[in-house]
Parts: sequence; C-alpha cells; structure tokens
Amino acid sequence: MILLAARELCRQFDADPVFRDVTFDIRSGEKIGLVGPNGCGKSTLLNVLTGKDEADVGSVDRPNSVRIGVLEQHASFSEDRSLIEEAKSGLAHLYKLQEDAHQLALKMAEVTDPAEMDRLHQRYDKLHSELERLDAYHVDHLVEEVLHGLGFTPDQYDRPLRTFSGGQQNRAQLAKILLESPDLLLLDEPTNHLDIAATEWLEEFLAKSNQAVLVVSHDRYFLDRVTNRTLELWQGGITDYSGNFSFYWKERDERLKVLRRTYDKQVEFVEKTKTFIAKNKYGQKSAQAKDRVKKLERVELVEIPPDFKEIVMGFPEASRTGDWVIRAEGVSRGFNGEPLFEDVTVQIDRGDKVGILGPNGSGKTTLLRVLLGELPPDEGVVRFGAGVELAYFDQQLKSVDASLDGVEAVRQPGNHWSGNAPFALGRGTDMTPGFVRGLLARFGISGDLGLQRVGAMSGGERTKVALARMYAMHPNVMFLDEPTNHLDLWACAALERSLREFDGTVLFVSHDRYFIDNVATKVLVFEEDRWRIHEGNYSDCQHFVAATAQWQGDKVSQRPPESGVAAKKEAAPATTKSEKRKRKFPYRKLDEIESDITREETLIEQLASDLADPEVHRYAERMREVQSDFDEAQERLAELMEHWEESAELN
Repeated sequence: MILLAARELCRQFDADPVFRDVTFDIRSGEKIGLVGPNGCGKSTLLNVLTGKDEADVGSVDRPNSVRIGVLEQHASFSEDRSLIEEAKSGLAHLYKLQEDAHQLALKMAEVTDPAEMDRLHQRYDKLHSELERLDAYHVDHLVEEVLHGLGFTPDQYDRPLRTFSGGQQNRAQLAKILLESPDLLLLDEPTNHLDIAATEWLEEFLAKSNQAVLVVSHDRYFLDRVTNRTLELWQGGITDYSGNFSFYWKERDERLKVLRRTYDKQVEFVEKTKTFIAKNKYGQKSAQAKDRVKKLERVELVEIPPDFKEIVMGFPEASRTGDWVIRAEGVSRGFNGEPLFEDVTVQIDRGDKVGILGPNGSGKTTLLRVLLGELPPDEGVVRFGAGVELAYFDQQLKSVDASLDGVEAVRQPGNHWSGNAPFALGRGTDMTPGFVRGLLARFGISGDLGLQRVGAMSGGERTKVALARMYAMHPNVMFLDEPTNHLDLWACAALERSLREFDGTVLFVSHDRYFIDNVATKVLVFEEDRWRIHEGNYSDCQHFVAATAQWQGDKVSQRPPESGVAAKKEAAPATTKSEKRKRKFPYRKLDEIESDITREETLIEQLASDLADPEVHRYAERMREVQSDFDEAQERLAELMEHWEESAELN
C-alpha cells in the first residue's frame, strides 16, 4: 500500500532551486534513509512532505486514512505537562478506552434493570474486546519501556517538560511519536540527542516495527541497521537505491566509476571528431567531416555528480612528544555537590587515538576538559608529557570568533585557558589570506564563503572553520568534543581519514559509533560506575564486554551450589556510591521480580475476564470488588516494572 506519494516536486527560494522533479513513493513497512550533503534540501523536502511547507510545483498525496508521525529537530510541547503526561498523550485513545471501560463497569455495578444490564454488558464486551486487541491493559508498561529505552529514569517522569534541556525535550517528543504508532514516521535526525545505549534501543525498536519510516540521519550505523532503501538528494534531484547505507555507499561509488568511464570515452570521441573535422573540412574527406559534425551535435555528455568525498581536510605532521602524553592520577570532579566521576587513573601514550564513551550525564565532556587542563580536578592530578602542544575543538564552537570572517578566524592566534595546559600557539598569523582560503577549501569552505562572518554560517560550516583553525595551530595532541554533530556523511568520512592519518595523539568524545570505530585505537568507557580503558575501537569493546559476560556466566553456571553464609555473600551485590544514591527499591534478583511480574500479569488477565463475565455483573458488590482488585493489580504491576528496570540497571 502506498502511504505517501511525491510527484514532480519543485521548491526554490528566491531564484535558487532547492530541488526539482522529485518523485517517489513510500510503501507500507519500508524503512528509507534520506541522505545528501548539508544544504541539499533534506529538511525542506521533509517539510513539504508533511505539509509544513508547500512545493512551488508538484504534489504530495497523503491519504486521509494514513496516520503520519513527524519528529522535527526542534520540539514543540505544552510546558505545563509532565514528562509522563507528554508520553501518555501518544496513547490518549487507549487511555480513553480504559476510562470508558472503567466508568461502564461502575455503572453496571449499580444497574438493577435486566434489559439495561444486558445493553451495558454488550457495550462492555465490545470495549473489552477492543482493549484486548490493542493490548491496552499494558499501556503503562509500554510507556515506561519507551521512556526507559530513550534514557529517562522514573524520578524524571513527573517533572514538568519546561525543566528539561532542549535535548531531553526532543527525546520526550520522540517518545510520544513512537507511542502514537503511526503508519508512517518522518524523522529528522532522531539520534541527535541520544547516547549510544538509547540509539541502539531506537534502532531495535524501529527495525522490529511494522511502521514505514523515512529518516534523515548522519549516523551511519543507525542507517545501516534500520533502513532497507536509500534516497539520495543532490543537485536538486533524487536517486533511489534499493538497500541500506553501506549498499548505497558502495553502489554510488560504482555508479560514479561507470559514469566517469562513459564520460571519458565521450570526451575522447569528441576530441578525435573535432580533430578530424578540423583537418578535413575542405579536403577530399569534407563529406565525411560534415557527417561527423552531425554526429557531434547529437552527442550529449553524461552528467557526473561531484564526488562528495572531494573534501580533503588533513592535518599537518605533528612534532614529537614524549612516550607518554597525559597522566591522570586519582582524578575526581563533581557538579553542585554531586560527583560526576571519581578516582580516574589513566595514561595516554604518543599516537593513541582515544574515544571517550558513556551515557548522557556520565561526565564525558567534563572529563575531556579536565584531561586537557581547561577544568581543574576536585581531587587528583593531571600531568602533561614532554613537548605536548594541545588544540581543542569544543562542542559549542567557542574557539572560533563569531564576529570574524572565516579567514580571519583561522588566522587568529591559538587560545589559552587558565592553568598550565600547554596549548599550541599556532601559525595562523604567519599564513597569508590566500593560503588560508586554500586551507578552508580543503575543509569544504570554498569561494567567497570563507569571507563570510562566522556567526552567519551554518553549524556544519562553523565546524569546518574550527577544524581548519586546528590545522593552523599545528598541534601534536588534539582534543575534540562531538566533532561530527553538524557534519554530513561525507565530511565525517573526510575527518575520520584525516584523524587516522594524523601522526599525533587524539582524544575525542563522540556518540557516532561508525566514527569511533574508524578512528579509535583505544576507548575510555564509563561502565559499572567507573571509567575503564579498553584496547581497540567501539566494536572491539562491545565484543570484549559480551565475551566477558558470557565467560562469567559460564563460570557461575559451572560453580557448585553453596549454602549458608557463603551463599548469602555470593548473592549480595557490590554496593556502589551510585546505587546508594539511586536505589528506590530494596535489592532483589531479576528472576524473582520477573516471577512476580508474570504472576500479576496472569491475575490481571483473569480479572479482566471476570469483568467481562455476565455473572459478575449481576452482583454490584462483586463487581466493585473485581474492579478494585483489577486496579490494584495494575498498580502493583507498574511498580514491579519500575523495580525490574532499577534492578536491571544497578544490580
């Protein structure tokens, strides 16, 4: 079934076309990635598809029966609502059915007229069947599952949305849209404010769902694991690829090679033909020359789209440091009296490329800033090795002066933070404006764009200026905080290649797993309430953790049963400071809680069946008892689910 049909769409601003003659369908169950370089019009196309914007030419067919859910990059919501209320509003129709059934049950308990009872009973049967068909008796659990998957904790559920950060508000909007379960999801950068765990949960949720999805994302692992079709928007046109991102990336490269070979043959033919015509225009072969003129007029050179991978980037050769670059010993740092991390001890050696990974709120950026010397630790010490010259890419792009143009921002001397951090002075002031314009072009800022004020540039353009400025500083140690946030897929690939080839040392924070895998030689990971360093990249770390868990599980399964005090000690969990802060429920094993959950779910099903039983309806007191038992069982189930989630996180 076609859920949405775009036909010959054209959109332009002023006299500049954004896209033209865009035609495609979205069918039931399709998972489509919409890709293209920054500025090609992806968000504009999404706005046209949703009706938020109108095409200048063409049409979008959205059947009235098709429900469409839209995630925009900037959330809109009622500020007075709590998080749980916003999420539940996505299932408002199910909660309305529940309330209707509840009110009908109360009314049936008071009715004495048999005819009226029979009429109410028929209505209740229909409601009950609909609630069972929609699995509406477990909606509270579904709401909590989605909120938990997107990184929210139970203590946040009742907070007003206005008290959350912009990123958290976007996650709340995403939760609501997922719970609405529309036929088609249109998602604009859904992973922007998610940590890795939440991104992986969303991947699994979307991959398993029957909904159709059209998603704009720069997360290549996300696109690979969710999508089965790719639409490329570039130079105003759209090209359809029947596979995920990896398929598209390879197929596009092959397509470009074929086009180039065809183009080269055409150019060769044109040049030879022109030479023949010039030589024989007035000679014995003039008739042949005239014939070739006609052939030449019929030649239409194939159009070759510019290769997105033309961005070069690159960083200069790094001066040599000592064998070790940074040593952190017993480092701790807190915020508002609460510790973000404690007793971090780590050594970074020359040539290491270290990715810092952890959930939202674990202090990744703060740790990076402590290690580079911008922030002092509350406890412990950070030392720098011999010959270290630092450069820092900050997530907020404060290192580039927004009042300057791109060229002057790159030429500005290196910045210094308070403290003893050995920041590179840089050589930007020794670079001519012409050289800097060439340097900016290497980073994707070409032509007069380099003369534009930085504050008027897009996020991706400011990022490229900041990276070019790092080049001008000639560091041998680079710190980067979420450098891919505003970059398109091709700029990300260029930055990956540049950092891999850089012969200095790199520490970076990123939630882009593809980027981490392609750059990192080590990962510093927040796990079990502390920071640990692992050799290898993100995938290597994941394999190690999985193998360790399997090995520990095998050891436990092979261990003979114990009894008495020793067994109790074995069962007792190690209590961390984080657990003491966060635990709401007493410690229980997961399988014990799961057993109770199963028992309550069975009881709820039985009570729901009793509520539909005509015999129960004949006795008002019995009806009230069953309804009360049903409500209490649902409350116990909700509490058990919350207990299970807490234990799964902290046990």
